[in-house]
Amino acid sequence: MSLFQTLLAFGLATSTSLVAASPQRPSRPPFGLPPFSGGGQTAGSPAYPLYSAALPIPPVAQPLFTETINGTAIQYYEATIQSFQKQIYPNLGKANLVGYNGSSPGATYIIPRGTETVIRYVNRGKASSAVHLHGSYTHSVWDGWADDDMQIGQYKDYYYPNTESGRTMWYHDHADMHTASDAYYGQAGFYIIHDPAEDSLGLPRGEYDVPLALTDKIYKSNGDLASPDGSTVNFFGDVIEVNGQPWPYMKVEPRKYRFRLCDMALSRSFDLYLVDQNNNPIQFQIIASDSGLFSAPVNSKDVTISMGERYEIVIDFSGFKGTNMTLKNGQQISQIREFQNTDKVMRFVVGTTVRDASNNAVPSSLNPAVPWPAQRATVDHTFNFQLGGAAQWTVNGVDFNDPNNRVLARPPQGTVERWRFRHTGGPAVHPVHLHLVNMQVVSRSGGARGLLPYEAAGLKDVVMLAPGEAVDVLAVYGPWNGMYMFHCHNLIHEDAHMMAAFNTTRLAALGYEYNSTQQFENPMDARFTAKAYDAAQFSDAARRRAVSAFAALNAYAPASALMAAEAAVYQTAGYKGDASSVTAVATAAPVSTGVGFVNPAVAATSTALFGRETGAATPFQA
Repeated sequence: MSLFQTLLAFGLATSTSLVAASPQRPSRPPFGLPPFSGGGQTAGSPAYPLYSAALPIPPVAQPLFTETINGTAIQYYEATIQSFQKQIYPNLGKANLVGYNGSSPGATYIIPRGTETVIRYVNRGKASSAVHLHGSYTHSVWDGWADDDMQIGQYKDYYYPNTESGRTMWYHDHADMHTASDAYYGQAGFYIIHDPAEDSLGLPRGEYDVPLALTDKIYKSNGDLASPDGSTVNFFGDVIEVNGQPWPYMKVEPRKYRFRLCDMALSRSFDLYLVDQNNNPIQFQIIASDSGLFSAPVNSKDVTISMGERYEIVIDFSGFKGTNMTLKNGQQISQIREFQNTDKVMRFVVGTTVRDASNNAVPSSLNPAVPWPAQRATVDHTFNFQLGGAAQWTVNGVDFNDPNNRVLARPPQGTVERWRFRHTGGPAVHPVHLHLVNMQVVSRSGGARGLLPYEAAGLKDVVMLAPGEAVDVLAVYGPWNGMYMFHCHNLIHEDAHMMAAFNTTRLAALGYEYNSTQQFENPMDARFTAKAYDAAQFSDAARRRAVSAFAALNAYAPASALMAAEAAVYQTAGYKGDASSVTAVATAAPVSTGVGFVNPAVAATSTALFGRETGAATPFQA
């Protein structure tokens, strides 16, 4: 019996667009994969018919107005954090959510590179909020510092530069101790910087450029969400969602599509792979990661993505007319709980005709000017992501709520440092996220994964640590000075204080010319904290005055000139290390043992699904 016939027998093939072509995976998994560990297991969610609903595409955010001040365009937006309901299970009650403007995921911002934005968030939700634009080099006062709360009934204006390379970013709540719950219930969405210079590459655009937000959830018997609150180690759902829809299907044309992947789950990482109707793995091209386009595409048959990471892939459906293809999840390590259908993600239903054949290419050269940091062999700091210390989950044993000890590094503004992250405890993976910077992942030791080709192909702001692993990263700590966070992006761990801070200390030698950019180092600066809602501040004239006030700050003076000036200072003066000493903190052993841990000398922490090919054959140089 074919899969299609089986679906019909159980009343699950509700869409006639499904093609009777995809057999079930054979009892012996293909291409050497281990048997799937989640078969027959559930976290309690009601059964959901696979591939029975179309993939929803989040709406595109629209500015209320655009001002051009001193030659710079500034778009003004408003978003309200509010409760709403959404029908997830067709025959059950609605799920209660809290999101931006009543949408989950929130609207997608598509911003032309070089256009600044002011987004006014109004909190009419159920808890305090702080909004982080993940992937942006925003000044710390608008970066979403965990204690920079908007209480219910308040609003805050966030001011973003959008001058970095074209990239896929995302925005989400970052409030201290309840980020996980807020993101889970809907406070997350895409934010894309579009660089018009990319248009000449011929990459898929418009309706062929699709954001895919990956999450996992648990539902109750009434169709509402089961809460993640109370989870202290990990949260794993038994329902995989893409753009808020469980196991959707998407009708595609037989041509190339660009998919912007973002793992918005709390604790679940994925190893995504694509199979045809005969369960054969299909190669695709990875063209970008967190911080934008690679210099060249990387060919692969899978991509591992952990919480907070983004990868952009191009799938060519031209050879699969009239068939179904399935995106699956092959991530199977002991630290991640699998359930009955968590090895499945979504289905592609490939049509037979192409309506628009333009922008249907992936050139061999994408971005010849990736801004690699200068190479540095000295490890400036080692950070242990561990179970235990001053809180349950910590970085070097420090509790983020201890302001006297949470600042673990003080790199001078504009310098390059090499940091080492070590997974030294806990039955979980730790995706490490650095705010402000773009980092080059230069090495991974321990375990069996090594440095993956697509991790090395571009700059990033999140890197995954599995048990026993150590990862080295290089980054330029700038262009701005100020206090920023770095943390584990397993949001259960983040809420339990696996979070620390670094202070990019002001470079006085820059002089008066850049003084206007150096006045925003305090994330709790009272000039920019949340204010009580006042209807008078929401008139058109008041909104425009607010935008003009931001423009007058000259906060984001040309970053390229600022970075060149910083480099010139160090070329003359040399680099002498952190600006001041850092308080000694408790550390953990480099390799932990016990339940949930892996001895890297004996067993792999993660395995590659397939042999990999890469379009980048030589090591990357600065």
